[in-house]
Amino acid sequence: MLGYLLRRSLGWLLMIVVATNLTYFLANFFLDPRANYLQLRPPRTPGQISRSLAEYNLSRDTPLLDRWWHWISGIVVHWNWGYSPVGESVNSQISFRIGVSAQLVLGSLILSTLIGISLAVYTAARQYRFADRFYQGVSIITLNTPVVVASLAVVLLAIAFNQSVGSTLLFVAGAQSPTVNGFWPLLLDRVRHLILPTISLTVIGYASYHLLQRSLLLDNINSDYVRLARAKGLTRQSAIRRHGLRTSLIPVATSVAFAIPALFTGAVITETIFAWQGMGQYFIQTIGKNDIHGAVAVAAFGALMTAIGAILADIAVVALDPRVRVN
Repeated sequence: MLGYLLRRSLGWLLMIVVATNLTYFLANFFLDPRANYLQLRPPRTPGQISRSLAEYNLSRDTPLLDRWWHWISGIVVHWNWGYSPVGESVNSQISFRIGVSAQLVLGSLILSTLIGISLAVYTAARQYRFADRFYQGVSIITLNTPVVVASLAVVLLAIAFNQSVGSTLLFVAGAQSPTVNGFWPLLLDRVRHLILPTISLTVIGYASYHLLQRSLLLDNINSDYVRLARAKGLTRQSAIRRHGLRTSLIPVATSVAFAIPALFTGAVITETIFAWQGMGQYFIQTIGKNDIHGAVAVAAFGALMTAIGAILADIAVVALDPRVRVN
């Protein structure tokens, strides 16, 4: 198993290196950092713009291969991913925003998975009864609810709740309050800021796991080992939970693992509505500002998260089904 994971990790590392370098050349082809200087007043001359961009290894007067070599050398030797066209450090932006996005991603992913799988077990054991149809209907509605609608609904409900209790218990914007100090007060403050965006992402995320897991469980209900368990005296729900769930969890576990990169870089609307400066918002900013180095760094991070998701999926498959062997 260890050797297999090592080979997989090396293969994904090669993929990340190739994808990152390819993204660098594509970003240089499509993005033009000079656009950041064209609207300045007083206007800059082409020579001034070129000299300013040369400081950040972005001047098109320098051959592309020379710029690439300078960029890749900085990463390999100093782990420096470069600077934006206006001098912002990509390293500082990425390190800050990864932590912000991780708070949203981990909490909502865990809750979405637990709620979705729990509902799937509950409804599969009550196939076609009222509870099954009711929760299916709710999941279908939430699955087709746009992110912006769900987020704004959560904000409006939180504002109404705060007004009803006469105090701001739930914050609708930002990751923390600027005036709070101390470990415990700061921790409590961040939790209060985290509740609403986590609820928003969980509401729109659990339904896919619920519906997928329910379908897989229903496919396994009539399997020989499940019928044998019921013949030994287990109830339908116990047989599903103890015997049918383990095997049917494999596709869901794979789906959860590959959802990690999408959540890190794809929660743009949620981050915007709740004013969280995460990776999704940063990715949009890099495109809007023609930030070549920032866009490439986000793409590299997305590739890394995809690799981690793939490796976690492999581990989950082996853990859930001992019949699977890797060499």
